[in-house]
Amino acid sequence: MDSDRRTAAIVGVLFIVATAASILGSVALGSALEGDDYLTNLSGGQVTPAAVLFAAAATSAFGTAILLLPILRRHAEGLAIGYVGLRAFENILYLAGVVALLMMLTVSESDAAAAAASTDLRLIGTLLLALHSWAVLLGTLIFAGLGSLTVNSLLYRSRLVPQWLSAWGLIGGSGIVLSGLLGVFGVSTGLGSPWMLLAMPLAFQEMVFAVWLIIRGLQVHQDLPMQTPLAHAQRLG
Repeated sequence: MDSDRRTAAIVGVLFIVATAASILGSVALGSALEGDDYLTNLSGGQVTPAAVLFAAAATSAFGTAILLLPILRRHAEGLAIGYVGLRAFENILYLAGVVALLMMLTVSESDAAAAAASTDLRLIGTLLLALHSWAVLLGTLIFAGLGSLTVNSLLYRSRLVPQWLSAWGLIGGSGIVLSGLLGVFGVSTGLGSPWMLLAMPLAFQEMVFAVWLIIRGLQVHQDLPMQTPLAHAQRLG
């Protein structure tokens, strides 16, 4: 197995790890952030595992861009670097949401929280919950969607994977960006909302993409117009 093939397989595994960790983190957190008195009832048994899983998801997602960079930049350096940058912003915002979650737990368990007036706790909880919600919204929807649009544009042009797969990613990326923008304007796109369906195409595409990378890797097509003019002239001659 050559280095590119091995890299593609690792990236595929990281895509699966990121998705699985994100889902498991949401399951672990459950309904901990619901209700008016959530800040006083937070449990380390819920929050800590969720925070660890969310951090693992963010790190794995960013790792996919770092590992793909040397391969992608051979075909479109600007898009490849842009993909890493967007993944970096996604990672930073995702981790900011994790920090906000851990801060809620710290406040909940502190002696100051027990002595604080209910209005003070409500204000603290509102601020931390808003930080968590906005960080997740911007990171896992808008920047994740923009990153998907960038990398799938590159993949579509270079045909490193079948064009139907990268076209699917472009459609999915557009859907998740739209979902994030709706969230910015106050539209609920979470569980139970019909707008949640906007995120589904990309979620399924990333899993198919991951399996493709593990099994087939990235395919280099020597007959594309991205090759050097000298190589193209030699082929015509």
